[in-house]
Amino acid sequence: MDSLSSTVLEKIRHISESVFGGMCLIVGTSQQVAIRRGVVDIVDEVERRLGLEANNHYNVMLSGSTREGFRLGTSDIDNMYWLHSHRVIMDMSQSEYYNTANTTIILSDSSKSPPGFTLLRLMTPTTDRHVDFACVRMNQNRYISSELYKEIHYSSLYPDSTLHGPCSKCVIDGKEYDFVFCFVSDFWPTCARSWKERCHSWPDPEVVDDIVRNGCHVVAIGSPFGNHKNEEWRVSFSRAEYKLVSTMNHCQFLTYGLLKLFLKEVITQPLEDTDKLLCSYHIKTIVFWTIQQNTLPHWYPQNLLARFWICFKLLLKWVYEGNCPNFFVPEHNLFLSKIHGAAQYSLIRQLEELYKKGLACLLQSPSVKSYILRVLHNPRLTICVDESILVSEVDHDVTLSHEITWHGRIKRPDQQRGEAWSTKRQMAIAGDIVLYNSINYISELIHTDITLAHAALDELKVLVHYDQGLRVAEQLKDISRQILRICEQIIENL
Repeated sequence: MDSLSSTVLEKIRHISESVFGGMCLIVGTSQQVAIRRGVVDIVDEVERRLGLEANNHYNVMLSGSTREGFRLGTSDIDNMYWLHSHRVIMDMSQSEYYNTANTTIILSDSSKSPPGFTLLRLMTPTTDRHVDFACVRMNQNRYISSELYKEIHYSSLYPDSTLHGPCSKCVIDGKEYDFVFCFVSDFWPTCARSWKERCHSWPDPEVVDDIVRNGCHVVAIGSPFGNHKNEEWRVSFSRAEYKLVSTMNHCQFLTYGLLKLFLKEVITQPLEDTDKLLCSYHIKTIVFWTIQQNTLPHWYPQNLLARFWICFKLLLKWVYEGNCPNFFVPEHNLFLSKIHGAAQYSLIRQLEELYKKGLACLLQSPSVKSYILRVLHNPRLTICVDESILVSEVDHDVTLSHEITWHGRIKRPDQQRGEAWSTKRQMAIAGDIVLYNSINYISELIHTDITLAHAALDELKVLVHYDQGLRVAEQLKDISRQILRICEQIIENL
């Protein structure tokens, strides 16, 4: 696009602004996306604190596009489940961080597996019958078979569910769900050690350290090219990917969203599910690599289409080469099992035809087409890219209300215009605070750490002021306020 005239470039920038505005309406503004992510974080925190994990044995985490902030209507709802009493370590020296009396230690052994995959060796006894049943003997050691573990969980999950990779897919109340049973590791995997060294420009060092510090998961799917396909597990970076997506500026996020729409509405639209070679994970990988390698100082509304085109060209290049390198483990080729031979050649021809059309290929996307045509038909049209004008405060309240209702576990708050987002979140979460008689809540305020004491007082204030009669009955409101004042005095005297 460097050889284009300044007049043409100016037109592209104008169209980019229009598409940016359209994508804010389709995908959401930065504040709407932040609201969605914030509600998800609250749901996770509530479940963690109140022990609402499945059967009290599993931790649960929403992942994928839904957690990232997309609400495109056709996205699956991805949930990851893992036993909180089992931990995967990368070498035996890491076992010293755990009490083996209540934690089962699993050793990751990737020495015999392709990049990005590993075997899981059971190092200490397990009390979980599913894990025990899934174990197989190899070289006198017990390893957890991914295939057996997957079959044990998914055969009894939902009668109409189908297996797809490491997931069990099913439809519940008209929504498509993906359930993934996995294991968690508090340590960064050996196969991804080089990733940290590669992050010179993006993401920031603090983000890199946070990602590495939070470890990874392993999901139940083996490499079709490994020697132990039924026993191997794939390293999953779901938590790290969410962190990376969260660090994107909004133009980068909308570019990611535009590519997802283009994949769904243009590239794979005419194909049956079984014939679709590309998926949204490939798109996410392309965006990660593009942001990191093209250290462009500015991603803004006027160059959204230019950034889209860079990503599309990288996709075409990778399909030509038959290699889509995993962002964290580049040696792991995401195209290896599907995009080769006749299928690869057919996909190349399809992408080449789109490439020949240039940015006009976006006119094949029903969602985006109108935002391009309105500028082509009226070149002098003034385009608004101010998110606060595109979407009002009322719309943000509607987004918050919808998210709370959609997640189903957090009480719907009153919509009060002008309230800070943090206040609205507190009002929402107040409805899910459960009081247990066995806990002396006042004593929580008598804390040696003044910061924690203030935090406890803040939570008590939320309960008293925003409960709206759900946990604190109306006849107890007065005494509740008196107790709160006593608590405030206790804090003042600390």
